[in-house]
Amino acid sequence: MEIRFILNKKQISIDVKADAVLMDVLRSLGCKSIKCGCETTNCGLCTVWIDGKSRLSCSVLAASVDGCEITTLEGVEEEAAEFGRFLAAEGGEQCGFCSPGFIMNVLAMKRELQDPDLEEIKEYLAGNLCRCTGYMSQLRAIQKYMAAQKEKEVQA
Repeated sequence: MEIRFILNKKQISIDVKADAVLMDVLRSLGCKSIKCGCETTNCGLCTVWIDGKSRLSCSVLAASVDGCEITTLEGVEEEAAEFGRFLAAEGGEQCGFCSPGFIMNVLAMKRELQDPDLEEIKEYLAGNLCRCTGYMSQLRAIQKYMAAQKEKEVQA
């Protein structure tokens, strides 16, 4: 079946099988930031935005995104790089395998929550698993990034 959607601001038309999973379709279109970590919706590595909301692409049938707007890490590279600098400065960037999904959720959280406290950050990111960092460096990076973003807004 043919589906059409916007991927990182580009119109896409592609034939997919009825049982095709969005994660596989996006990877076939060159979105290598999307990783397969569990295929059970437990790790967050395959996080994308569908119409602006974080979703796990391993659990979404490709046919269901017909007419939607999909954003992957490739579509928010500049914003992701900015947060990545905070992550690296705090030692939160280890092997990098989980980073794309994690960063997509941090950027979504920035859009959805106003000035989240530590508990709200932990709750928002509970579905993102990392096996390298121990999370504390990531949490420090998020807090510093969010404070810097708030400062930018005040100055604007």
